[in-house]
Amino acid sequence: MDGAAQRVLAWAERRLPALTRLRPQEALPIVLHRRRIYIVPTGFGLGFATLLGVMLVGALNYANNAALMLTCLLGAATAGSMLVAFRVLNGLTIGTLRADTARVGERIRVSLDLSAHERERSAVRMDIAGTEYAVSVPAGGSATVEFALDAERRGWLPLPRIRIHTRWPLGLFRAWSWIHPDSTVLVYPMPEAMGPSPFEPQGDADRGRPRVGDEVASLRDYRPGDPRRQIAWKLSARHHDLLVKDLEQPAPQEDWRLDWDSVRGLDDEARIARLARWVDEARNGGRRWSLRLPDGYFDIAQGDEHYHRCLTALALRP
Repeated sequence: MDGAAQRVLAWAERRLPALTRLRPQEALPIVLHRRRIYIVPTGFGLGFATLLGVMLVGALNYANNAALMLTCLLGAATAGSMLVAFRVLNGLTIGTLRADTARVGERIRVSLDLSAHERERSAVRMDIAGTEYAVSVPAGGSATVEFALDAERRGWLPLPRIRIHTRWPLGLFRAWSWIHPDSTVLVYPMPEAMGPSPFEPQGDADRGRPRVGDEVASLRDYRPGDPRRQIAWKLSARHHDLLVKDLEQPAPQEDWRLDWDSVRGLDDEARIARLARWVDEARNGGRRWSLRLPDGYFDIAQGDEHYHRCLTALALRP
């Protein structure tokens, strides 16, 4: 689009906010229909219309039937291209939203599904957060637009207003519509880079000693009564006596009890960053942990579900 057409479009969006950019938030799915699709000529379309006007005047002035027929055919193609551009967006459905997890300062990946029930929609473009994405939606199927948003702060990140438009098929007209999905994606807090470990109570004297388990600790000579499944047959074939695998299992690590009130001398954001780091370390180290916040408590557990519950609570702290 040239500079003049961009200025005209910007003027229309300022003067007609109810028809263009400033639509209220809407719940997904959103179906585009004729009352919310708008069409304007592109810069190329205006130039082409001027050319058709010149051709029409020349054909009438010189009574040239062939030139007049060509002008009428091109004019009909122009009108048809306007209808095709409208039909690309009419009936298009913006459906399911999916998002990955991200930390503050990262870019969160978001996927948005588009579907069409009747016919294929070609060259559908979406302007999202200053970037344009193009997709074609098959007839009776769906297509996915993947984009990334800057996660500037923790908590719920609302989706920006999205412009859906097309210049298909000839680039003479631009059909567009604005949507503002009433959907949000969650941004986790950024953990602190380094710092102390949480207080870990001292266990008994046997903590850390190997226990009977499934991991091989060493080989020893066979003793009567040893289970046959523990005999190292391949290694025993190289020796005169039978060798037995001595199995061990490391003692479990101490559970971590993470508490908001135990982090002293820091402001709220620094406390959240430290607790987030401790939750990450507990998960990566295979520990079980609990988390106590002023407005909630998560009992001793481990696993992805417990991890996401804890980080969600930290992300939504006021």
